[in-house]
Amino acid sequence: MVWLVRYLVVVPAVWLYTGALTPVGHALAWCASGVAWGLRMIVTGVGAALYWTCRILFVLPALALWRRVLTPVGRVLAVIGREVGEALGHAWRVAGRISLAVGRFLGTLFRWIFVEPARWVYRSVLTPVGHVVRDIVLRPAAQAARSVGRATRQALASARETVRQARADLRRMLLSEPRRQRSPGGREPVGRETRTLGSSTTALTKD
Repeated sequence: MVWLVRYLVVVPAVWLYTGALTPVGHALAWCASGVAWGLRMIVTGVGAALYWTCRILFVLPALALWRRVLTPVGRVLAVIGREVGEALGHAWRVAGRISLAVGRFLGTLFRWIFVEPARWVYRSVLTPVGHVVRDIVLRPAAQAARSVGRATRQALASARETVRQARADLRRMLLSEPRRQRSPGGREPVGRETRTLGSSTTALTKD
């Protein structure tokens, strides 16, 4: 049984593994390694092709444009902008000084053309004329107006007194009342009740 198992099973199995499976496995491994190497080479080649294509078509032109064109142009524009800014600053300061001088000149000119003549006219002409008008016209007119007012008030007071006397006479004639003695002004009492500077008619200070 041992001999049969050895020569019927073990020996054919060893021969099959050594003579058939091992070469086939080596062949399959070599084929797989070859396929992997081929795929790796293809991917590497495609990546290298894409890298160099992008580098040649985009990176190198952009880098050359940046180094050869944009950087010099930017430096030139920076210098021009700085010079223009300084020139504008100087121009602004000069314009400010010029405008200040022109403003002062115009202010002085306006003062000597309008303000000083107006001040001289006011002091030399209008003020004396105003004083003359005040002394000759306004004050006499005010005094006349006050005199007319006083005369009018006196006339109105006389008219009121005349009317009051007429009503009193009419009342006395109709009612037969004795005529009362009235003070000249119609307000102050007569006799002992007359007010003086040294006496008083109040209840507390009456003599």
